[in-house]
Amino acid sequence: MHDPEKSDSGIVAGKPTNKAGRPVAELVEPRPGTKGNAEQQHMHRTQSRARMSQALDRVRQAARLRKKERFTALFHHINVDTLRTAFYTLKRKAAPGVDGMTWQDYEADLEPRLRDLHERVHRGTYRPQPSRRTYIPKADGKQRPLAIAALEDKIVQGTTVMVLNAIYEGDFCGFSYGFRPGRGPHDALDALYVAIDRRKVNWIVDADIQNFFGAVSQEWLVRFVEHRIGDKRIIRLIRKWLKAGILEDGIVTVEDRGTGQGSVISPLLANIYLHYVFDLWAQRWRQREATGGMIIVRYADDVVVGFEREEDARHFLDAMRARLEEFALSLHPDKTRLIEFGRFAAVDRKKRGLGKPETFAFLGFTFICGKSRKGRFQLRRKTRSDRMRAKLKDIKAELRRRMHRPIPEQGKWLRQVVTGYFGYYAVPTNGRALSAFRHHVTDLWRRTLRRRSQRDGFTWARMTKLTDDWLPKPRILHPWPNERFAVSHPR
Repeated sequence: MHDPEKSDSGIVAGKPTNKAGRPVAELVEPRPGTKGNAEQQHMHRTQSRARMSQALDRVRQAARLRKKERFTALFHHINVDTLRTAFYTLKRKAAPGVDGMTWQDYEADLEPRLRDLHERVHRGTYRPQPSRRTYIPKADGKQRPLAIAALEDKIVQGTTVMVLNAIYEGDFCGFSYGFRPGRGPHDALDALYVAIDRRKVNWIVDADIQNFFGAVSQEWLVRFVEHRIGDKRIIRLIRKWLKAGILEDGIVTVEDRGTGQGSVISPLLANIYLHYVFDLWAQRWRQREATGGMIIVRYADDVVVGFEREEDARHFLDAMRARLEEFALSLHPDKTRLIEFGRFAAVDRKKRGLGKPETFAFLGFTFICGKSRKGRFQLRRKTRSDRMRAKLKDIKAELRRRMHRPIPEQGKWLRQVVTGYFGYYAVPTNGRALSAFRHHVTDLWRRTLRRRSQRDGFTWARMTKLTDDWLPKPRILHPWPNERFAVSHPR
């Protein structure tokens, strides 16, 4: 059996895919030269990507062969080709930063702008602008602060991420899944499922790092980056971004903590910080301190650690708390828990006269100790109720805005929303929650349509036909985790 936290098997350290879509020249009405321009753009981008990939492959190979060495010559990889590739990976509809520049505005005069940006970066006259502070609602009703960088800052940060990923992908531990090329939340969910299902896990530490992205020590962060990056110009760029500040209510504030959650480079810097603060330390603790089995899965600042023995779990939690405090971090006192969980938890608790095993949440799912139809232990995953409520609240608000739009237009939009929701949550054992979500969406749509006219004709029978025409039916889209994990990590 392959250990999910000991290997990077099957993970491809490639450059980010281009999600920008088709070039703008293809979107307008046909006119002489349009097709040729589009083909030239596509060819130009393909050639530049090939050159960039070859150059970064050499960096990647050197990083894997020389684990202890520092890279002193990386800055030349920030060139027009890599800047262009980084630009086309940006979201076209993303909100603008303080510069007010949109993706479409920048692309209209792309090549001269990129050449000018490249010259400023290499002359040292490039100056990042403050990030614009905005807030998005969290599932628990609180607000999550995000930092929206200016467009050129996103481009240069994206290019730097490509270069640094070539080095760090060979360094990061196998149990780290967040914001890495070729890895996503379902890879982490699969690894955790298989580890709990197949290995000796009786206790779970569900750790929550309090305000991680706002608490990171910038001084420690730069020191960690310098372990592998000896190119002072790259370090200077990172320092500039950390000190660019946040614009809120017309006031720019600069702090010595935080990485600006929401910026392009923030996820990579967070992974580097936790690689040195937590991952290497936890790996060493498992090898030297643990007396029984131990599994680790980390997705950004979400950490789940499983143990065979309770004393190991308690010692690890105390040691982890002390370790994080050394580097300006702390565990959330209310959200960090040690629970009895695993294939024997229900039986053991029943013998002691206790109730059902507690549950824990990870990446939008609640993990539950359940039973299969044959009475065997089955790890179940269910959509977190607060996440479902938050999504339905958003749909309700948007339906209000679209109340008087034609029904086909509403149906098309709802189909996209429900399809996207199922694309993430349609995992085995979650069928009931999918059906409940679709039912609630149908009810919200019915109520919206009934508000349009006092002569209401939208009975449940009519709504059932309407939703059958427009909304996808709930069905499981993801394979069982052990099947997909075996393909991703053949061993």
